[in-house]
Amino acid sequence: MSSDQLPSPSIKPSPGSSVESSEDGYFLAGPHRRGSELRRLFRIMAGFIRGFRGLHFVGPCVTVFGSARFKEDNRYYQMARETGSVLARKGFAVMTGAGPGIMEAANRGAREAGGLSVGCNIELEHESKPNDYLDHYVDFRYFFIRKVMMVKYSKAFVLMPGGVGTLDEIFETSTLIQCRKISDFPLVLMGVDFWTPLLDFMRETMVAEGTINTSDVDRFLLTDSPSEATDHILKVTTEEFGLEWRPKPTWVLGEKQPGHRAD
Repeated sequence: MSSDQLPSPSIKPSPGSSVESSEDGYFLAGPHRRGSELRRLFRIMAGFIRGFRGLHFVGPCVTVFGSARFKEDNRYYQMARETGSVLARKGFAVMTGAGPGIMEAANRGAREAGGLSVGCNIELEHESKPNDYLDHYVDFRYFFIRKVMMVKYSKAFVLMPGGVGTLDEIFETSTLIQCRKISDFPLVLMGVDFWTPLLDFMRETMVAEGTINTSDVDRFLLTDSPSEATDHILKVTTEEFGLEWRPKPTWVLGEKQPGHRAD
């Protein structure tokens, strides 16, 4: 077979598959034509710019991760709602992935307390509609851009019970801290019953086998108390990282003031 007969390396999703209409799925499905890759590169750059413009002035944020599946009557929904409220009363903006469940609860609590409620919404065929308790949100097409923005603009992370997406967010953030790519910002696990088996596994198996250090487990604060979580976050961010509240900035580059959707 001659070189001009070699099959194209591009992988096309099967017709009707969920990947077919997914920006991330198409992008990650192997190499495509170079013109297509270049256009996608500019689209990715535009996504980062949208995030920079939309989130630059939201102030000190605490990101709350957790499941989108919990309903209002769930105890973890109520815990997240109270946590969002306490964080807001301490002066933090509360950021989530803008979806339902835990995300809605944290945003709801922040808004009810008069704080700033922020969302980083991912465009999906499901769970794509932002919840009703956001003062300010930005839409993203790519998961990885959204995750970068949520880490970049956060001073602490509250990790509520959730599924594989929440686990991904927990361990990616912890990895960034472990590898010193970001500062040792507070990581709070809320839901003692839910997270204790995971921490036990990390201590009894991973530490024992030498795949992680004890410090990788000890950096998590485990609690059911929104007040304890918030006090810990406030103490670390102010005493260790010098966080302080400043006057509102001057808008000079056309950024949208928080409280409006960033298109």
